[in-house]
Amino acid sequence: QVQLVESGGGLVQAGASLRLSCAASGRTFGADAVGWFRQAPGKEREFVAAVNWGTGNTHYEDSVKGRFTISRDNYKNTVYLQLNSLKPEDTAVYYCAATHLAHKGLRLGVVPVAEYEYDYWGQGTQVTVSS
Repeated sequence: QVQLVESGGGLVQAGASLRLSCAASGRTFGADAVGWFRQAPGKEREFVAAVNWGTGNTHYEDSVKGRFTISRDNYKNTVYLQLNSLKPEDTAVYYCAATHLAHKGLRLGVVPVAEYEYDYWGQGTQVTVSS
């Protein structure tokens, strides 16, 4: 059983930066992909960014390209999401998710972007950006 724990959220002003962390316990990420999603008040959860653990390939939602960066630390079994140039519209609960690609019938090189492609979810960390 994979357990994911997010940290690093907080209240910041527009233009500031934060770094979110997603630490996994129970297994290594291995051949998995790890993604970040977010849910703003009154809105559906949406994809933000993801990384294929094996290849390092990444994918970003258009509104965060150039501002957010996803990265992984193999030794710490941790995935990071660097949030720069934050905007009030980035305010949301940010969730880390992980998936075992073979279990989902996905090719090992893909970078999943849909919620249903992920098996494991963290509890979320709040990011609030004031104007």
